[in-house]
Amino acid sequence: MLTDPHWRRAFAEVPRHLFVPSYYRPGRSGRGHTLLTRDDPDPAGRARWLAGTYEDVPLITRLRAGALVSSSSQPSLMAMMLEALEVSEGQTVLEIGAGTGYNAALLAHRLGACAVTTVDLDGDIANAARERLAAAGYADVTVVTGDGTQGCPYRAPFDRIMATCELTSVPAPWLRQCRPGGLVIAPVAGGLVVLRVADAAHAEGRFLRTPAYFVALRRPGREPEVAQEPSREPDDAGTGGGQDERVRRTGTPPWVLDNDDFRFVMSLMLADTAVTRAFGGRGATLVAADGSRAHVGSDGSVRIHGPRDLWAGVERAHDLWQREGRPRRERFGLTVDGIRQRAWLDEPDGRYVWDLARSVTRGAA
Repeated sequence: MLTDPHWRRAFAEVPRHLFVPSYYRPGRSGRGHTLLTRDDPDPAGRARWLAGTYEDVPLITRLRAGALVSSSSQPSLMAMMLEALEVSEGQTVLEIGAGTGYNAALLAHRLGACAVTTVDLDGDIANAARERLAAAGYADVTVVTGDGTQGCPYRAPFDRIMATCELTSVPAPWLRQCRPGGLVIAPVAGGLVVLRVADAAHAEGRFLRTPAYFVALRRPGREPEVAQEPSREPDDAGTGGGQDERVRRTGTPPWVLDNDDFRFVMSLMLADTAVTRAFGGRGATLVAADGSRAHVGSDGSVRIHGPRDLWAGVERAHDLWQREGRPRRERFGLTVDGIRQRAWLDEPDGRYVWDLARSVTRGAA
């Protein structure tokens, strides 16, 4: 619920439908997509498109070869992030991930278009955002096509930096481009962390309570991965077979991966591990960049491949989560100390601290 009247006016007066001329709805059972567009020749179809643009849901706006490339975030989540920025007149904001341009328009309504810079790696997305911003009356927003991990040096310094794409760690150039005392808000591990910047190499803050899932930040030369459609059964393809398979049993129930709070904790502790399938308690497959894989079945059997036992990490995370009373996101925080980034539970120097991946980039600002 918005408490700042400035943001209430922004959401009331910036028309979302101008920024989402078309979007995709997932098909039944999560298979395939249906396109809704303002250019639908059927009046009923146009009405469905328009009504959908004002629902409090994320909208898939771009797919490429089956991969999710861009979306318009859930408005209530956007509102929470914007209020967490704690902006005031005269401040400047850098947004990483231009998307449709709608979030930049909200910022421009609040602070003035000249105060807003938004960056997107994809030239088509950036150009479309620029056109829509101009059509909505915010032509003076600076829209940049480029690598978001590098920020926007020629427009720095900024008072606030806001990422609308999922990160594994906070890029070093962002702190160098943010004024001391400024804020960086970014999605990390399925949560939203709000960092207070101390200087060009140090920042610290806590996660907000809400879950937050965004399209992953992309780097030049890396194409988005095609999302796996949900499988109906936990079949043998989940592990890929091979002579190195080891089989053991676990006391940690596989359906713990269906718990959003636990998956957040697991993502912080096991930053390089991804759950590629979850079956509502019937099983799951995990993979890591070093080639390790694990498949856990509903009967408690674990099939392991590669150099590491990935499920052992899940078991450790589950033990901690249970022991600490199933902590939610707001008990966790993040500290950036030079190139080291560490997540923690309750206190930065407390009992539980985990190193995240090293900074996304150490490139010059």
